[in-house]
Amino acid sequence: MLRASGTLSAAGISERRSGPLPTGRARRKYFIILSILIVLAVGFAFGLLAWDNPMPLGSEGFWLIAQMRGTSIVVMAVVAFCQAIATVSFQTVTENRIITPSIMGFEALYIAVQTAAVYFLGISGLVALQGNAQFVLQIAIMVALSVLLYGWLLSGRYANVQVMLLVGIIIGGGLGSISAFMQRLLTPSEFDVLTAQMFGSVSNADPDQLPIAIPLCLVAGILLWSNARRLNVLALGKDITMGLGVNHRRELIRVLVLVSILMAVSTALVGPMTFLGFLVATLAYQFADTYDHRYVFPIAALTGFVVLAGAYFVMKNVFYAQGVVSIIIELVGGTLFLIVILRKGRL
Repeated sequence: MLRASGTLSAAGISERRSGPLPTGRARRKYFIILSILIVLAVGFAFGLLAWDNPMPLGSEGFWLIAQMRGTSIVVMAVVAFCQAIATVSFQTVTENRIITPSIMGFEALYIAVQTAAVYFLGISGLVALQGNAQFVLQIAIMVALSVLLYGWLLSGRYANVQVMLLVGIIIGGGLGSISAFMQRLLTPSEFDVLTAQMFGSVSNADPDQLPIAIPLCLVAGILLWSNARRLNVLALGKDITMGLGVNHRRELIRVLVLVSILMAVSTALVGPMTFLGFLVATLAYQFADTYDHRYVFPIAALTGFVVLAGAYFVMKNVFYAQGVVSIIIELVGGTLFLIVILRKGRL
């Protein structure tokens, strides 16, 4: 009996090890979920290409139509990647799994820029904002304002993340009020055109902007993933991070700048999607079930694409309501946000 129990104990010790996935069961669970997400992502992507395609599968006409639809899939992949990686990283450095990068006013700035273009230049001004130069300019403005905000609020003796978040909320609210004032002075036709740009939609993306957006999001995402071990340390808090010899403020600003680039690319490309990042990050934490960002990031990016592509596939081919996809995602994400708030009872 003693020998048997000793054998079981030895087996349990050999099965368990230190690390982000400490047991064989945890490792199997992770890779099973990762495989399921990959299959779902490929399935939804192929479904968007092939479903309701009038040409025979494999024919030249089929691939011509699939190529046109493929642009939307690439846009979904870029947006899902940006929102997922940015939200997970932002929640790590702020030590809060409820707030998202949208709290810093990225979407309010986007709406303000679009509204100002229509207010001062008319509908032609909004059309003029669709080119590559304006796309780069809009990203540069968002990132520059974020860097100034971080450099100002995270420097000094009494700097802290909470003050930065409060200032971000105030700036976002101020930009929203200015936008609302200008919108009231627009003509009905101008406001109707502007409204289409104020909701996040894949159809807002210009394919010519993808050669700029893809390298930016890949560089920022790869830098964050390569910095995953430091993110693991930052998640322990400022005091522990500094006790381990890591420059907390420098690492914090570095992560926030990369998050700003990802959020600026996503928002400038398709418009505001307030709760997509929160929905994806919350699901990714549950699926990955680990603290290590090297494992959380792939799950988060795949979850984001599955959520976005799956929503578009179902709404387009089942309910024939492709235009309301972003509204449905915001509704589901907002509901999940309220559930998490009510369960935690605090921010």
